[in-house]
Amino acid sequence: MSLSLQMSIKRNVLYVRLRGELDQASVERLKYRVTEVINKYYIVHIVINLKEVPFMDSSGIGFIIGRYSQLKERKGKVVVCSMNELIERIFTLSGLKKICLVAASEDEAQNILEVA
Repeated sequence: MSLSLQMSIKRNVLYVRLRGELDQASVERLKYRVTEVINKYYIVHIVINLKEVPFMDSSGIGFIIGRYSQLKERKGKVVVCSMNELIERIFTLSGLKKICLVAASEDEAQNILEVA
């Protein structure tokens, strides 16, 4: 299953909506496109919506850690929302919950960022 990507920007927040599997085959192109937008529009925060992502492997974990590292330099935050149970378990086991904020929805993610 290929990965499709939809991005939008509100203020200095990049919203990334993914559909499909976040795995080694899809991460390279995704990483390039998201990094390009972050740099071009000086994005500070990113919200990654995983509602339509049924599977994520270690490449997906690496993608998220990479965006965290990129935005950390700008004092930015990574918020991940709408995870299914499998991906939430991967987040817990991998330690991603220690570096990313977790929200139930994009609206909740937006509220978290306005307070942070």
